[in-house]
Amino acid sequence: MDFLLSGISSITIPQLIMYAVGILLIYLAIVKGYEPALLLPMGFGAILVNLPNTGVLNQTLSGVGDTHGIIAWLFETTIETSEALPLLLFIGIGAMIDFGPLLSNPVMFLFGAAAQFGIFFTITVATIFKFDLADAASVGIIGAADGPTSILVSQILKSNYVGAIAVAAYSYMALVPLVQPIAIKLVTTKKERLIRMPYNPVAVSKRIKIIFPIAVTFIAGLVAPASVALVGFLMFGNLLRECGVLGSLSDTAQNVLVNLITLLLGITIAYSMQAKDFVTWNTLLIMGLGLVAFVFDTIGGVMFAKFINLFRKNKINPMIGAAGISAFPMSARVVQKLAIKEDPTNHLLMHAIGANVSGQIASVVAGGIIIGLVSAML
Repeated sequence: MDFLLSGISSITIPQLIMYAVGILLIYLAIVKGYEPALLLPMGFGAILVNLPNTGVLNQTLSGVGDTHGIIAWLFETTIETSEALPLLLFIGIGAMIDFGPLLSNPVMFLFGAAAQFGIFFTITVATIFKFDLADAASVGIIGAADGPTSILVSQILKSNYVGAIAVAAYSYMALVPLVQPIAIKLVTTKKERLIRMPYNPVAVSKRIKIIFPIAVTFIAGLVAPASVALVGFLMFGNLLRECGVLGSLSDTAQNVLVNLITLLLGITIAYSMQAKDFVTWNTLLIMGLGLVAFVFDTIGGVMFAKFINLFRKNKINPMIGAAGISAFPMSARVVQKLAIKEDPTNHLLMHAIGANVSGQIASVVAGGIIIGLVSAML
C-alpha cells in the first residue's frame, strides 16, 4: 500500500498533462482513424514513459545498479545512435510507391520541389523565435508532412525537441484532409479550381521503372550527399517493387516491415515525450510553427502552379501543386475530392498522384540538404 501511495504521490502536473496527451493520441487513432499505426503506440508510449517509478526508462538491479529500460534501450540503439528505424521504414515506403504517374508526366517533378517552400520559410521564422539553427531546421522539416524524415533530421541534428516534432509531424499528416482544403481555397479562385486537365498518360516501360530508382540515387548522392541515406533506402524499396524478381520481399516490405517498424517507431519515440522535456511553451510553439510550415508548403505548391500557368497554353489546375507534399496518398485524394466538389466530372487524381510521389522524393532530398547545410554551419 505504501508503494502504491508513493507512486501516486510522485505524479506531477506535467505528467498528468502527458497522460491527457497520450489519451488524446489514442482517441484520434481509434475513434477518428488518424494514422492509427503510429499515433496509437505513440499515445500509449507517452503514458508509459510518464508513469513514476517504472522500468520502461531504467531498471535498478541489485548488484548491477541502474540499467536502461526497454524504451530507453530501443531509443538509444535504433534512433539515437543509428537512426535505424526511420531509415528502414523508407524501404517499405519505397516499395509502396508507383512512380509511373510521375514518369509519364515529368512536369510534376516541379511541384514536389515547389511544395517544400514552407520548410525553408519556417526555418527562418523559427530563428526569429530564438530557436537555435539545429532546432529551427528540425521544426521546419515538419512541413514536409513526412514523419520519418522529421524524426531522422531532428535526431541527426541533436534537436532538443524530437518528441514534439514527431507528434507535430504525424498529427499534421493525419490532418491533411482538414488543413489542406482551407489552405488551397485561401489562394485559389473557383475558376482556377475548375480547370480541367485531360489525362493522357505516356506508357512507361519496366526498364525505365528499374532505371529510375538507381538514377535518382546516383543523382542525389552527387548533388546532395547528405540525402543519400534517405533517398537511397526509399529508392531501394522501390527497386524491390519494380525489379519483378523479388515479389515476396516487396510484399513483405510493403506490409510486414512497414507495420512492424511503424509500431516500434511510435512507442520508441515516446522516450522523447517525457513530461520534463515535453510540457513546455516551446512545445506549443513548435506545434504552431509546424502548422505554418505545412500550410506554406501547400501554398508554395499552389502558387508555383499559378506562376507557370502564366507561360503555358494548357493550364494546370493549381490545386495540383498542393499535392507536392509528401503525405501520400492523402494529399492527392484531397485534391481529387476538391475537384469533384467543384465539378463532378473533373478527375485530377492521376495528375495529383504524380505530384504527390514527386513530393516523396523532394521531401527526403530537402531533409538531406538541411542536414548537410546545418551540419556544415554548426
